[in-house]
Amino acid sequence: MAQLVGKAKEFVADKVAKIQKPEAELADLSVGHVGRDGATLAGRIDVRNPYSHAIPVCEISYSLKSAGREMASGTMPDPGSLTANDTTRLDLPIKVPYDFLVSLVKDAGRDWDIDYEMRVGLTVDLPVVGSFTLPLTKSGELKLPTLSTIF
Repeated sequence: MAQLVGKAKEFVADKVAKIQKPEAELADLSVGHVGRDGATLAGRIDVRNPYSHAIPVCEISYSLKSAGREMASGTMPDPGSLTANDTTRLDLPIKVPYDFLVSLVKDAGRDWDIDYEMRVGLTVDLPVVGSFTLPLTKSGELKLPTLSTIF
């Protein structure tokens, strides 16, 4: 009996591993708004849904680091759902405190950009499988706005 249960578990695990899953890409990170209390960065995630029905997105968790320090982190609960058989754009607003930006500007004075690493966990609710988290990572340079673009 134990062998039969073991074979059944292997069969189910094999079938679940071969199920198509959504594919995601952290497409962009840019400065959205700069104010007195800090800046809001705009993250964009493009997710391709291979299914013929919409898939609910449970949450998006994120962590943004620069110069070995965490600039911002958090979660965005219930950002919507993924359109069937299409690519859905999810916008992720990331608030960065002003005091952290000032310390980064000292590092960015030479070329007026900030090197960053962004980690995102996109949790979707897949049929049969249940909750599934797509891990995304992107490194790049974030160009800082000049004084003329702020005022």
